[in-house]
Amino acid sequence: ALQSFYADWKDEALVINQWLAIQEGSSTENNLARVQSLLEHDAFDMTNPNKVRSLIGAFCTLNPDNFHKADGSGYEFLADQIIKLDALNPQTASRMVNPLTRWKRYDKARQELMKEQLERIGQHDLSNDVREIVNKSLA
Repeated sequence: ALQSFYADWKDEALVINQWLAIQEGSSTENNLARVQSLLEHDAFDMTNPNKVRSLIGAFCTLNPDNFHKADGSGYEFLADQIIKLDALNPQTASRMVNPLTRWKRYDKARQELMKEQLERIGQHDLSNDVREIVNKSLA
């Protein structure tokens, strides 16, 4: 059904943004793998801020079951995307960091996993926008 819907609406950007967001919202056990596969889909474009927010941003803010998995895979995924995105669009990348900056709100184990990813992001050659947010969060 999703493939058929995409075929019918692929030329409508706003509809496709919602199509991406709906798929990331699934709380199925391994939805992160689905989100990762959508990064390679023709509908997704890392240089388009709306597409980034529809897929990556929505996954990290609207799918707590998968983003906050105890293994930290959601945090690692977000850090990977921020590192890539910072080279393309620092302003969008700086907005994507926010879910990790809220690390103090979670249990000790998740706090450590989130801080670990913030520190990993901080080890890269970053834009001033992202570096400032990461450094403030870790201070």
